[in-house]
Amino acid sequence: MATLLRTPAAARADALVERVAESPALTLAAGREPGTEQASPAAPPPEEPSRALALSDVIAVQSGPGEALIRLAYRIGIPGHAIAAPFRRPQALRVLATVESPNRGDRAAGTALRAGHFLIHGARLPIASFDFSPAAHHAPGVERVLHSFSWLADLAASAPRADGAPVAERIAGQWLHAHRIPGKGPAWDAELAGLRLVAWLVHAPLMLGGHDKSLKSRLLAAIAETAGWLDKRAPREGAGFGQVAAFAGVVAAGLLLPHGKPRRLFGEAGLVKALGDMVGEDGGVLSRCPAAQMDAIRLLTDLLACYEAAEVVPPPALGVMRELLVPPLLALRHGDGALGSWQGQGAISADRVNAVIEASGVRTRPLVNVASWGYSRIKAGDTLLQFDTAPPPRARHARTGCASTLAFELSDGPQRIIVNCGGAALAGGQVPARIGQGLRATAAFSTLVLDNANSTAVLLHGQLGKGVETVEIDRRQIARPGVRDAARIEAAHDGYASRFGLTHQRILTLSGDGTELAGEDILVPVGKSGKRGKIGFALRFHLGRGVEVQLSSDRRGASLLLPDGRLWQFRLGGDRAGADEVTLHAEDSLWVDGDGRPHATEQLVIEGLALRSGGQFSWRLRKTG
Repeated sequence: MATLLRTPAAARADALVERVAESPALTLAAGREPGTEQASPAAPPPEEPSRALALSDVIAVQSGPGEALIRLAYRIGIPGHAIAAPFRRPQALRVLATVESPNRGDRAAGTALRAGHFLIHGARLPIASFDFSPAAHHAPGVERVLHSFSWLADLAASAPRADGAPVAERIAGQWLHAHRIPGKGPAWDAELAGLRLVAWLVHAPLMLGGHDKSLKSRLLAAIAETAGWLDKRAPREGAGFGQVAAFAGVVAAGLLLPHGKPRRLFGEAGLVKALGDMVGEDGGVLSRCPAAQMDAIRLLTDLLACYEAAEVVPPPALGVMRELLVPPLLALRHGDGALGSWQGQGAISADRVNAVIEASGVRTRPLVNVASWGYSRIKAGDTLLQFDTAPPPRARHARTGCASTLAFELSDGPQRIIVNCGGAALAGGQVPARIGQGLRATAAFSTLVLDNANSTAVLLHGQLGKGVETVEIDRRQIARPGVRDAARIEAAHDGYASRFGLTHQRILTLSGDGTELAGEDILVPVGKSGKRGKIGFALRFHLGRGVEVQLSSDRRGASLLLPDGRLWQFRLGGDRAGADEVTLHAEDSLWVDGDGRPHATEQLVIEGLALRSGGQFSWRLRKTG
């Protein structure tokens, strides 16, 4: 098996990025049309112990000695106007150009704003009584929408500027009144501050086009103050999307505020390096979060629109990076066009995904083997399998980290059969905050759980502790006479090794026509003989919304009737070596959609006692109608 190691550094990026830099169309070679994936018949070579993309080493920001000197001067604290125009009076503070970003917001959320409510993850929050103060305690998702001013895009999408400007002024006025001290409260998280500054500049006509001259002056002062604060904060921010957003704010301010060239040059160098630190060698963000992947694409689209408005040529790395980010995102789409539920996110809708991809202008295919990002994908016929074959993100990259290693999702056309609960990052809206932590647990995913313990420790505030460090994976085609080759993925993780002396190995084989998924879960002792005694295990298969379950009379199988009438049969295999008292039953579950709404569903659970010396058990899903 090939080993995927979770260590941060640069890896096999040179050849990949050079190819894309030479011809953006070559991103098409990263994947194939759905249904045409081919895997190597031999085990792949071991993965390099490096994950981050060394983008800045491949496509460094080009500059001559003069620009390098300007960048150095700005970095050590010389004001931009003193560098750009040393013998002239500073220009009055204003936004120099109008940005036309292709990104579009949520019309429904914008309509709610005009009606007097924030609409966040399906919950309506009245603006009039909303507490904007730094001391207020809101759910992370609410804080993100509020303090990033992402709601400006929603407002712009819902009404003409003249109708939206009074609403924007009202909310901005309340926010500015509450946040007079820079750096205080969650609003001054570097990520949110960077996103806020970009939103203010992109939607400046909406923010500054009203009749309140006093508010306009305060907003311009806040823009300048935030840009200056980010100048100092961005270089000190840890690697990840937060640093990327912070430097994006710096660059946007450098493009659209007077005397901005020194700031822009300083920001571009930091941004390119930050992007390389955030993204893996195959284009997946190291947080392994599909929503973060979408946020990164949207941010780059907004920023490139700022370059266009300012009539400045952007660094090539920004366009290359956006092209690299799209194929991995497409790999997580099911047959309905929506995303799988991974790393705390709900099933983000097809409309939202389509809007982000369309705005980016990138036309490509799904990436087949997303080795670094860690989501293996197989498509056969109408059936699509997504399989988490990597460790969870490291603590410094985690957004809403989940213990989901070796979980899978399965769909048949537009119908989802096996899912994960999802939605931990949306807790605080319609998903009660008290269950958010539980939605990050291994039991909330379609995989094996030992002794009701998480494969990786789930900590507070989206962080993860000890657990899975290494995942070994092998993918190959299996030739069968007279039928299309089946695709087989074998993966194993060490999350339970230190606690229970067992590793979990899962083998999934999808037939060439997509009508049968065979699974085998194996517990392998770490030592030669393993420990004595038994340990409880549970294999959970969370079912898609609307799937009706009927257990067989012998309690060894179940019929799964999909909402459109398709029928799948689930059956326990005869191979249960090393497992006693195995039972199959149905339990209640829930599934969170892309709008943050929880839906009552069911799950199939195989439970029993496994020998500490190891065991194995098989199961099968077969389409019968």
